[in-house]
Amino acid sequence: MSRQRWSSKTVFVLAAIGSAVGLGNIWRFPYLAGKYGGGAFLIPYLIALLAVGFPLLMLEFAIGQKMQQGAVGAFKRLHPKFQGFGMAAVLSGFIIIAYYAVVMAWALVYLFASFRVSWADSAEQYFFDSVLHISEGVGHLGGVNLPILLALIAVWILIYFCVWRGTQSEGSVVVYSVPLPVILLSVLLLRAITLPGCLDGWQLYLKPSWRVLADPEVWSAAFSQIFFTLSLAFGTMLTYASYKSPDDDIVSDTWVTALTNSAISIFSGFVVFGVLGYMASQTATPIAELAASGPGLAFVIFPQALSLMPLPGLFSALFFLMLISLGIDSAFSLVEAVNTVFLDRKPHWKIEQVSFWVCLTGLLAGIVYTTQAGLYYLDIVDHFVTHYSIMLAAIAQAILGGWVYGAESLRRYINAVSNWQIGAWWSVSVKYVIPVSLAVLLFAQLSTDLRSPYEGYPSWALGIGWALVLMSGGIMAAPFCIPARPAHQPQKNRS
Repeated sequence: MSRQRWSSKTVFVLAAIGSAVGLGNIWRFPYLAGKYGGGAFLIPYLIALLAVGFPLLMLEFAIGQKMQQGAVGAFKRLHPKFQGFGMAAVLSGFIIIAYYAVVMAWALVYLFASFRVSWADSAEQYFFDSVLHISEGVGHLGGVNLPILLALIAVWILIYFCVWRGTQSEGSVVVYSVPLPVILLSVLLLRAITLPGCLDGWQLYLKPSWRVLADPEVWSAAFSQIFFTLSLAFGTMLTYASYKSPDDDIVSDTWVTALTNSAISIFSGFVVFGVLGYMASQTATPIAELAASGPGLAFVIFPQALSLMPLPGLFSALFFLMLISLGIDSAFSLVEAVNTVFLDRKPHWKIEQVSFWVCLTGLLAGIVYTTQAGLYYLDIVDHFVTHYSIMLAAIAQAILGGWVYGAESLRRYINAVSNWQIGAWWSVSVKYVIPVSLAVLLFAQLSTDLRSPYEGYPSWALGIGWALVLMSGGIMAAPFCIPARPAHQPQKNRS
């Protein structure tokens, strides 16, 4: 069976942008910009984009396109001992999609509740008590939340029909799902401009505080944001690139994907801070305090702000439709990375059947997050998988591409197929800047977690997270522990 192909260059770029642009673009980038110096945060952010984001994304595109395999097969072709890192990256992505789909299920519940603006009295109480029915702590599992479970089933059905025909169905989806959030963001921006307090929100967002540039935490946050927002080291970008022709342009696709992702993040900041400025003017709450709510921005603060607007039901529905459309592309890209692992090994298997079983497994794995303690487990798993397992896979990817296979060899291939040429700086970044900067982030996080338990969770609960990290580490290390097979020795002639 011939390998799947994207129907056009445009469809591939849309799919890559859709995988990169997700829920974090709406809440995490504006939150970090507000917390770390406003406009000044753009300096470390753009440096991180050029030093780490762009080179690592190009590395993934190059490996996938050259090797014509998903993460496991491509890593194995580069060096057999590194195939475990590809497997760990894909497995980590699958663990992430199990709870990422639950967040999308929350957005679906909110979408149906938008027409009544059910959270108008208290958005915080509505989210934690009415939607999540959250328990007292991680040790109190509680029962399954039926509305969230039903919404989760609906989300997985949607994901299935996005991937069931591979690049054919995915290409048909991204043509609409990638522009839609931008259109909806534009509508919300036009509404925010007409609200009192909008300019105050923009002032906090853009006004630079240059002194923060001396704070190492700001630079760490910028590098982390670039790394996670581009969907790096999940196996998704590498998988998507494997469905391109081996002689397709790599450099321009990388630039377009990375810059579009960052542009949407910056654009969303204007929407978020414009609306928060309005809410601050209505509630006498400091804008900085509203912006510092992190993930609660999407399900507590922003809904509360929308409820204060004229026509709150309409704009709330648009906001949560936007969240779902943002999430779906990232979600099915993670599923596609898993599908490709099986289809690379068994190309005669039917995509529809592989997609069904992967989606069903993802649904079952996500049920724990629909319980009353689901938010706690989501928080723990997300912390350890994204800050350790994925980081290790990314460092290994840079070492494999930069040192084992050779950055210069890959750079010659990239330049041979691309209209724009890249210089030796790319090889330096892959070999030195990326592994060193990611290792610093990894050890800084490890030092923090060893000094104090993450979010005060009990040891047994944090043990779940560490167990996932150890499992990923075992998968990565397994090929190195298997001795190479001795060369075949012909038997002596006994005659």
